[in-house]
Amino acid sequence: MREWVVEHKLKTVGCLWLSSITGLIAYNWSKPMKTSVKIIHARVYAQGITLAALAGAAVVEYYDQKSGKANKYPKYQLPIDTYSQKD
Repeated sequence: MREWVVEHKLKTVGCLWLSSITGLIAYNWSKPMKTSVKIIHARVYAQGITLAALAGAAVVEYYDQKSGKANKYPKYQLPIDTYSQKD
């Protein structure tokens, strides 16, 4: 699971954000407040969770770089000799 999270950091953050906003809207819907207030509260809570998820992704990236497990070359990087001139 950790490897998938390391490879798909933005998908992880997006899924966490989507699930948190959905869960928080469902949770707030049971409270006796105006609908607009419920949505604003859910959005604010989801922003906090998103910041925590981004911080977690940054920590994972930091420790991968520190331990040398990180892929030093991106998956879609062109080979170095692609730009060299051929005589």
